[in-house]
Amino acid sequence: MATVPVTDATFDAEVRNSSVPVVVDFWAEWCGPCRMIGPALEELAVQYGDRVKIAKINVDENPDAAAKLGVRGIPALFVFKDGQVVSNRAGAAPKAALQAWIESAI
Repeated sequence: MATVPVTDATFDAEVRNSSVPVVVDFWAEWCGPCRMIGPALEELAVQYGDRVKIAKINVDENPDAAAKLGVRGIPALFVFKDGQVVSNRAGAAPKAALQAWIESAI
């Protein structure tokens, strides 16, 4: 399973109402660190398959969800479980660190 693109309009359906934990990546095209972690998140999406959904939301095109969660810098990553934020982190990190963070949150 690849990463799932999410918009302000689909955020609740894809993230808050998901039956599995969701990692949400708030990113933008111009963000270098966002582009650095993109491939790692794609790989993790495949690794986790149906156990965890990894969603990406472009903050330039979809500012509402980021504003509601108080995102001030990107990349910003949030783990949602049962519709609630259970963990969040900011900034780029190697794939192993991202995976360890996700595992600790789910």
